[in-house]
Amino acid sequence: IMIYGSVRAFSSLKSYFSFTDSLYFGAIISATDPVTVLAIFNDLNVDVDLYAIIFGESVLNDAVCIVLAQSIEKYVASAILDKFDRGLMLKSLYNFFIVFIGSFAIGSGMGCLTALMTKFTYIRDFPLLETTLFVLMSYSTFLASEAAGLTGIVAVLFCGIFQAHYTFNNLSQESKQRTRDLFELFNFLAENFIFIYIGITLFTFPNHQWDIRFIILSLMTIALARILCVVFLSFLLNLTRKDPIGWRWQMMIIFSGLRGAFAFALAIRNVSTQARSLMYTTTSIIVILTVVFNGTLTAPVLKLLKIRTNVNEEIETSANDRYRVMGDNNNNNNNVERSTESKTWLLKKWSNFDRIFMKPLLTHSYPPLTVTLPAYLVPITKFLTTQEQRNWNRNERTLQIVIPSVDNHDESILNNKYGNSTTELIDMEDTSSNLNDFYPTDFNRKSNVQKDQLLDLEMNPDVQADDETVIRKP
Repeated sequence: IMIYGSVRAFSSLKSYFSFTDSLYFGAIISATDPVTVLAIFNDLNVDVDLYAIIFGESVLNDAVCIVLAQSIEKYVASAILDKFDRGLMLKSLYNFFIVFIGSFAIGSGMGCLTALMTKFTYIRDFPLLETTLFVLMSYSTFLASEAAGLTGIVAVLFCGIFQAHYTFNNLSQESKQRTRDLFELFNFLAENFIFIYIGITLFTFPNHQWDIRFIILSLMTIALARILCVVFLSFLLNLTRKDPIGWRWQMMIIFSGLRGAFAFALAIRNVSTQARSLMYTTTSIIVILTVVFNGTLTAPVLKLLKIRTNVNEEIETSANDRYRVMGDNNNNNNNVERSTESKTWLLKKWSNFDRIFMKPLLTHSYPPLTVTLPAYLVPITKFLTTQEQRNWNRNERTLQIVIPSVDNHDESILNNKYGNSTTELIDMEDTSSNLNDFYPTDFNRKSNVQKDQLLDLEMNPDVQADDETVIRKP
């Protein structure tokens, strides 16, 4: 809409650049691609929350832009003489939601199916087949979505999210490394190819439509639109967040709005008209300028905004994903506790549902469904629980060992047996009530093992600690 209002000011543009053209251009140019910024974030160890916000915004934004652009194209194809049709507009909005929800359903369904196949079969004994299945199921998602008249790219996007969260955890160690390396190679080759292609077509495309005023106007419009959207949405999020998004982060999010492969791919699909050729030329220039300018200045802007770098977060993730590890007072400044208080209500609900049902169902995560779900569902939950989950060793359930101050002689004995460990407490208060029936009562308190108990365990291996403490192998 901002583009259309600006275009009406130029008589040379309004003769061929219609309202629907403005809608389509706004849809494709809204797709962000902050690959360069995120790569710098990764190298500088920027706060993981800022990384997640920019990455998540880009992923969902790209998905919406693709579906929206297709919906606008369908509207243009059905419209008569470029006249506004309220019925067609409502139909296009309906198609937008149907395509988006359908693509999400196919992508998430195929991701869950892949997770179940890798969990309940012995394919993990064949790492090459495991990696092949991972790749082919992703491609099958694209084909299934396109065959259903939906958007394959969006379906693959959500399939990848589910595969990364569930399926990847079921793979063998060899397959994990092989799959990670393979997709990193695909990513590297695709990025290089797309930017080489942008550079080549910029000089070889025969039907460029140059309009410096429109290019400058587009740059100013997308910058203003991003500022308004980021500030407004951050304000809404801060109403419910315990840890609000500060103005420094908001400025960095605004600066990270690079345009890249998605915008270029959508623009080059159709250059049959003068307006579409102008969109393609403008998009190519915007992509090159934002990648070069914003990508080059990312590190200086981080320094200017005084955003912390070299943030070393060690996030312990175990199969049960239920224990919150709390460091001692001397290490609180070096370890960042990821509290659930900053999550929104909906995210908390999903996180609980994910821990209680989704992860135990789709992965070898602990505790299994036999523990997290009601007892009357035991016949079903036993069927959905693998032998690996049943045999899960208590040694692997403990994240950290609690070692109080001991003298040098006693400490050397403990270290020879258990290795060097930091003094930490395991907070069991966050576990759900369902776990209380599974663990001993004493184990559901903060473990507080004394020196003599640990020495008794060393001298008398058959004697158990009073607090049911389990010592993690180094």
